[in-house]
Amino acid sequence: MNVLIDKFDVFAGGFWLTLQICVLAAIGALLLGAVVAVLRISPVPPLRAVGTAYVNIFRNMPLTVVLFFAAFGLPALGSNADFLRIPGLDAIFSRLGTDLPYFRFGLIALVLYTAAFVCEALRSGVNAVPAGQAEAARSLGLTFGQNLRHVVLPQSWKASVVPLGSVIIAMIKNSALVGFFGVVGDLAQTADQLTSAGGYAFIPVAIGISVGYLIMTVPLGALLDRLEKRQAVAR
Repeated sequence: MNVLIDKFDVFAGGFWLTLQICVLAAIGALLLGAVVAVLRISPVPPLRAVGTAYVNIFRNMPLTVVLFFAAFGLPALGSNADFLRIPGLDAIFSRLGTDLPYFRFGLIALVLYTAAFVCEALRSGVNAVPAGQAEAARSLGLTFGQNLRHVVLPQSWKASVVPLGSVIIAMIKNSALVGFFGVVGDLAQTADQLTSAGGYAFIPVAIGISVGYLIMTVPLGALLDRLEKRQAVAR
């Protein structure tokens, strides 16, 4: 167990990098998932078909396959995902601006994959809103966008927040796969570095890695439980 003390800086660095990619992926997935959810419930059939196709493809595809496409397909197409080098943001999340693009590739894969589940969580919240609410809004002359913005989405948020939290927790755990696709320094890559190159026993290293993921997921799970209980009391 001395590895947890001797290599604490390595574990801390891996935790910090994993936290960065999880925060960025959560923001990206929530934004993209909201767009796809709007497409899914759009009254325009072609837009609805696009949203449905996106969800069906990414929800039924293993994350490993998505990561393979991002890590090896994007370079084959001549892309280094430089569009993610956003001025100001790369100062906070320094790995966005480095010449090692696998952080950005892993981020893209997590966002694309998780957005499909975010979309369904949001859509379940929309379906929980009584149909009469939307019908009343339409009778008042509100457009589809106004109906969503002022009537449906504000009411659906309460029903969506707990499923969304569960999706984000699953995404944090899925981020462990990113380390095996070239993202140097995250928690998963740290485990491989310490056990293979460092010669440390696997079990103590695995315990340290597990603690890192638990620090991210357990507080979020406790918050979701509290929100769910408050919603049950309110009902």
